[in-house]
Order: sequence, then structure tokens, then C-alpha cells
Amino acid sequence: MNSMKIKAWRYLSLSLALLVTMVFSSCDDQDDDMMPESDNIVEVLGEDPNFSILASAVVAAELDDDLSGTGPFTVFAPTNTAFGDFISDKGLTAEALLGSADLADILSYHVVSGNVTSSEVEAGAVNSLTGEKFYISVDPDGGVWINGNSMVTAVDQMANNGVIHTLDYVITAPTKSIAEIAVESSTASTPEFTQLVAALTRAGLVEAVSGGSDDDLTVFAPTDAAFQDLYDALGVSGVDEIDVELLTDVLTYHVVPARAFSQDLRDGASLPTLLEGKNLTVDLPGLMINESSLVPSMLNIHATNGVIHVIDQVMLPE
Repeated sequence: MNSMKIKAWRYLSLSLALLVTMVFSSCDDQDDDMMPESDNIVEVLGEDPNFSILASAVVAAELDDDLSGTGPFTVFAPTNTAFGDFISDKGLTAEALLGSADLADILSYHVVSGNVTSSEVEAGAVNSLTGEKFYISVDPDGGVWINGNSMVTAVDQMANNGVIHTLDYVITAPTKSIAEIAVESSTASTPEFTQLVAALTRAGLVEAVSGGSDDDLTVFAPTDAAFQDLYDALGVSGVDEIDVELLTDVLTYHVVPARAFSQDLRDGASLPTLLEGKNLTVDLPGLMINESSLVPSMLNIHATNGVIHVIDQVMLPE
């Protein structure tokens, strides 16, 4: 009799276990069916209040279908504050930006094909969806920058078709060469680089600083006041009184054959120049190149063929 009771309890326990397993399995299946798929990049941007301007811009530029596709894409996303600063600096309004014919290109310049997480980001040139390059720098403290003027402030916001990294400023592709920037500045209402342009012209070096993205150069550009100090020291009235060979050596001594934003510089580094055998020395605590001070407000002027940093003294090779 006891044996029969034990068997009955065993059968009942087994039946209850099977029933419980079936119930929980059924609930899991229902939960899976009810679980929404993760959002794509456009949806993630639209749901984040920090990206409301970017989300509106994506729709206005008719890029929402593309960025909702399978991808994967990596988006460097400017915040609302980043757009506000950009609009203010460019003298625009939000309406003017959203109605700009260049809006799609501006936004596409922030997008890279592929899924690039923060652990895979490296310093160097990156091809954007526009086909134009932007340039990633890593500063001495490990901060990540793009084109020398926009910092990555948050990383790895995931979507089902890619990843989003946050920027504190809008990036734009350069449209002018180093020579064109210098010439434009020399004819501005408050001119600068008039003497640099005159020196480049006399030395026949204008074409050398007029190239495209394959000509990676860094020019440490002396101000007009710096050239005047040089003229005073040499006892001349201008570049026309300086020997062309000497002038050429001086100018090429100011050019590094690499695109080095300020964040790429390292204290104590020795930078080779276009003047063969002559290097420049970096002093980051003093914000100096050799004995010349960098002008903090005029760093990282981005050109198609490189970057300009303004200095307050003409550097002479030994």
C-alpha cells in the first residue's frame, strides 16, 4: 500500500514539473513575440532629446531612409548645443541650416561605413560617406578629436544598424588650400598673412602649399607682426630685400610634411621640416615651437592640403 502511494506521488510530481515547464516555456515564447526589435540609428537619434536638431536635419536632408537601412554605419553625432555653437559661429539660423543645399553633404561627412566602436577608433584619416576624409586625433590625455576642433564626448550608443558617438561641434570638410586661406586672410577687412603671402610669392612656393588632401602639410604661419620683427632685425623694409635662397630656407623651415593638429603634438617631439636636416622642437607646457609661441585662438585652421597653426615669431634655421 505504501509502495503504491509513493508511486502515485512520484507521478503527480512529474506531471506538475512538466506542466510548470510548459507554462514557463509558453510565457517565454510570448515574451519573445512581444519584445520589440532594437531601434535603428534614425530612431535612436529621434528618441534622444540631445539630438533633436540632428534628427530633424536628417529628415530635412532626406537621409532618414538611408540611415534606417541595414548599414552598418558609424555616426559622429553633434548635440543640440554643438549645432547651436556652429550656427552662431557661421552667422546662420536653424532654419537656414535645415534649408541649406549643402545639408546632406554636411551630415554625410559625419557618417562612416561600418560599425566602428570606441575601442576600434584610431588616429588618422577616415573616409566619410561623402568620399571626403576627416581626421581623428588623440590628445595627450586620451581625448579623441576630429579635424582639430570637435571632441568626442560620449561613445558607443548602439543601434541595430550601427553605432553613435557624440560630438561637441559640427565638422565640415575644408574647401580651401593653405595658400587660398592665407590669400583670403590677407585681403580681409582685418588682414593677416599679407607678409606670408608676399614671402611665398617671392620664393615661388605658392603652388607648393596649394594642393589637395594627398598633400598632408602642417604650416606654422608667422603673423604680419612677426615678419615686421624679422625685417627690423635684418635691417630691411620687406621680403623683396631678403635673399631668395635664404627666404626659401626660412619658409620651408616652417612646414612639416604631415597633417598635425594641435592634439597630435607631443611635448619634446622633434618635427622634421621641408628644409632638409632641420627639425622643430615642441614645448607643450609653454605652447611653443622652438622659440616661437603658438597663438591659442588661431590653431587648427583646417585646409584641403593640411593644417595651419599661427605663431608670433619667424623661426630661423641655425
